[in-house]
Amino acid sequence: MTHPDRVGVVACGALALHVKAIADRRGWAVDVHPLPPALHNRPEGIAPAVRSELERLRASYERVAVGFADCGTGGELDDVLAETGIPRLRGDTCYDVLALDEVRGALAEQPGTYFLTDFLVRTFERSVVRPLGLDRHPELRDAYFGHYTRVVWLAQRPTPVLRAAAERAAARIELPLEQRDVGDAGLERQLEEIVFGAATIRGLAA
Repeated sequence: MTHPDRVGVVACGALALHVKAIADRRGWAVDVHPLPPALHNRPEGIAPAVRSELERLRASYERVAVGFADCGTGGELDDVLAETGIPRLRGDTCYDVLALDEVRGALAEQPGTYFLTDFLVRTFERSVVRPLGLDRHPELRDAYFGHYTRVVWLAQRPTPVLRAAAERAAARIELPLEQRDVGDAGLERQLEEIVFGAATIRGLAA
């Protein structure tokens, strides 16, 4: 089935719900195709996964975009997209997409800052604890989080329920929590750029 009037967006699992909410609110003809958020724990898998999804969507969409920042791929995602002409979100991480100034400021204050988004707050056990094996081997906490000094929650739509979940997540990794209310305007601006700059897949090298 082809969708000639719609844009397919291959999205980071941590951003996919926000991407869909923004697209729906703005009335954009966008279909979101999320990849597993656990890829953030294994960033070497992001570029191959995006490439595979683009191959899958090739026959269904005339225009596609990629809702990922570099996300730790070290330029490998850009190498894949250079073959296609498809735009992605700007930034080194998804946190940059949501709140670049706040992220830079927080890292300047304390380089050992661990960031949470609303999605990660909601899914911390599933997206972080279990994939890292901390539920089975809590002694690994120091190996993964020993160099961090605090958690900063980049709150997009804060509620008392999410605040309580953020506190539990920070306590799980034994770090103090700070909350920064950032909204999703940064993501919305960038999403508009890539949706309206979406491109036909030119080709993927074998």
